[in-house]
Amino acid sequence: MARTASLSGFPEWLPEERLVELHVLDTLRRVFELHGFSSIETRAVETVGQLLRKGEIDKEVYGLSRLQEDEDALPVKEGKADPHALALHFDLTVPFARYVVENAGYLAFPFRRYQIQKVWRGERPQEGRAREFTQADIDVVGDGDLPFRYDVEIALVIAEALSALPIPDFRLRINNRKLAEGFYRGLGLDDTAGVLRSIDKLEKIGPAKVAELLKSELGASDDQAQKALQLAGIRTEDTSFVAQVRALGVTNDLLEEGLSELEQVIDAAVQRAPGKVIADLSIARGLDYYTGTVVETVLVGHEQLGSICSGGRYDALASKGNRKFPGVGLSIGVTRLVSRILSQDLAKASRSVPTAVLVALTHDDSWDAAQDVAAQLRSRGIPTEVAAKAEKFGKQIKFADRRGIPFVWFTDDDGTHQVKDIRTGEQVVAAPETWAPPAEDLTVQVSTAAEPAAAAV
Repeated sequence: MARTASLSGFPEWLPEERLVELHVLDTLRRVFELHGFSSIETRAVETVGQLLRKGEIDKEVYGLSRLQEDEDALPVKEGKADPHALALHFDLTVPFARYVVENAGYLAFPFRRYQIQKVWRGERPQEGRAREFTQADIDVVGDGDLPFRYDVEIALVIAEALSALPIPDFRLRINNRKLAEGFYRGLGLDDTAGVLRSIDKLEKIGPAKVAELLKSELGASDDQAQKALQLAGIRTEDTSFVAQVRALGVTNDLLEEGLSELEQVIDAAVQRAPGKVIADLSIARGLDYYTGTVVETVLVGHEQLGSICSGGRYDALASKGNRKFPGVGLSIGVTRLVSRILSQDLAKASRSVPTAVLVALTHDDSWDAAQDVAAQLRSRGIPTEVAAKAEKFGKQIKFADRRGIPFVWFTDDDGTHQVKDIRTGEQVVAAPETWAPPAEDLTVQVSTAAEPAAAAV
């Protein structure tokens, strides 16, 4: 992880690091599919207008054009983004909304999907923030309506998925936009989106500066600003936040609706994912399309990394005429997670290559016979490669050691087969049609630093 990147913000892993990433991806796929989510993949390119229609993040979007593109087709003209030009997607939710609208006639609703793809965002590179990175999303989308129970389910699925990864303890910090917006309206602050954007900066600039923003940019009084900050200061591991909010003395119908929804999520989490979820009324989420539940997730002890999983409810992101497709979903920042796992040595692969056995060559004419041995081992699911040339056995063993291959296979001139565990030096007679390595050596294992129990890749 101390390597110098040739192009900042576009991470590339070494083989043993990639094995850790694959373990994370495979674990997420397994959990998502256990809960009935289907995999899809959308194109990498959307129109600028599609990407920017909900939330202003145009400074982070990468436009797409040919080097010899006509001026009329450039993503930016006269300093303004052309809505018909092409750009790389910055997340997977906006492309998914477009996908649902275009394929609504072929989908069964509520539609449950997971999507694991690269996305691109023009951010300042640092650990946890890359310009090209992998996200893993799950969403449930309805046709016309979507029961609130899916908000609860999504949070529980993500808690289960993250618990299966080789990462430190985590907390899903959950709020509800209806709760926040209703509270601000009850205070007399009508620009609720502006208040949310200011509150979203709380951890970056602190409460004093947020209060100044509320007063200078949104016309809030001292009392209104303090009440807004008091709401944002509420954090509980159970449903006691409801009483704390009501104690602030603000009333509003939307506030009550949001309180009820958040109470349901936290109540279910206390029962099914104890200690993993908290009500945090400072969570706002910057994108404008969220309408209800909002979630951010932090690693305990690694909070400076930022959110590793975020998302929420969106009731109006996807529509087709009068037909609405409300949804709820969460997105895991896979690259952000993997970068922290690797930089902190939180988990390691047991070896750097999938190969379990190297078939050594006695002489160059034995290559065909060695391939037959390798084929027999592979037919039984044992990853095997054959040496390229008949060097001294010591050199072939060193090659296997350098590659991280645990076993070397030898065939004597009389046809006797032997296999050597180069880690222990133990060598035994073996038959290619029956021998198998110990289960823990059959596949690459990814183990956490805290616990030796391994998970196979």
